[in-house]
Amino acid sequence: MAATRLYLDWNATAPLHPAARDAMLRAMDIQGNPNSVHGEGRAARAAVETARRQVARLTGAESAHVVFTSGATEAANMVLTPEFRMGRTPLLVSHLYISAVEHPAVREGGRFARDNVSEIPVTSDGTVDLFALEAMLAAHDKASGLPMVAIMIANNETGILQPVGEAAKLVQAAGGLFVVDAVQAAGRVPLDINAIGADFLIVSSHKIGGPKGAGALVSRGEVLMPKPLIHGGGQEKGHRSGTENTLAIIGFGAAAEAAAADFEVRNAAIGSLRNRLEAGMELAAPDVIIHGKGGARVPNTSFFTLPGLKSETGQIAFDLEGVAISAGSACSSGKVGESHVLVAMGCDPRLGALRISLGPTTTEADIDRAIAAFARIAGRRKLAGAAA
Repeated sequence: MAATRLYLDWNATAPLHPAARDAMLRAMDIQGNPNSVHGEGRAARAAVETARRQVARLTGAESAHVVFTSGATEAANMVLTPEFRMGRTPLLVSHLYISAVEHPAVREGGRFARDNVSEIPVTSDGTVDLFALEAMLAAHDKASGLPMVAIMIANNETGILQPVGEAAKLVQAAGGLFVVDAVQAAGRVPLDINAIGADFLIVSSHKIGGPKGAGALVSRGEVLMPKPLIHGGGQEKGHRSGTENTLAIIGFGAAAEAAAADFEVRNAAIGSLRNRLEAGMELAAPDVIIHGKGGARVPNTSFFTLPGLKSETGQIAFDLEGVAISAGSACSSGKVGESHVLVAMGCDPRLGALRISLGPTTTEADIDRAIAAFARIAGRRKLAGAAA
């Protein structure tokens, strides 16, 4: 009988949380369009608004400040735009500054022209260079429009936490807008849009155990908002047209509520498992390089290089061992190439790297199985090198 496969790629997508599944099954009996005024429509609207409150609580925001989208990529493209409104007054943002380790959804620059997007370098430890950011903002031409800065909280590959609070102070001093990608941070570190000092947060449903196809742009207020990306019937208070994906939104809300519950206990346990994993890998292969190990990371992520093993080869080797892991972002059409994150950190991208990411249902037995698979793969690497 074939062994059960082991899923250790939670940063790519989290398995559907039981609470989200149950909420969605119940929601299948909701027939109405949430924008209809009859009883069935009001029932659908009530379910959507419950989910909005649940996502708001996860992010420390007001429920009125949550705009549902089809996912984090749409939310990024919605907010990364030169065109904003302060109430009814147009507001121009002339330049976008993004960290060099951003997710492709942000790295592409949204609706900004490429000439109006600049990368903020990161230090060798993978955190944004605040001195460089301060210098870039000081040199910004305010007469042309406001600056916008977009920095993630937790890197999707390394798990490294960024100094978003310090960055927010620099952006505020420069009179700019601050957008924070909280996709990998939600449910793993405390989230409070006001405490962070962000104008906007981006969150995703399927990263926290909700269904794929739902996300949200969370704002600090209702007055300053970007020009809509999708036009039509004026749903989501005119910010995002199109009938709301009621089923997915309800699942998203339930997952958000679950992610906020027993937060500290859950993540302490996951962090202990990640430490057990890394200790086992270092014992099996002392030359393994664990990126970001010396700094602050989300507790579930380990991004490592095994010298002599290419990313593609390693990913396939783990898959053949029955262990699902990743070579980095899963949002690049399945391509495995050089990591722009490693390049930004000054590492040789030809070394390649693999990512193991854990979740609430990961067990000690799972970790021991992953270590055993790693040891076998590392051993074959040595034998292959000797034969060559």
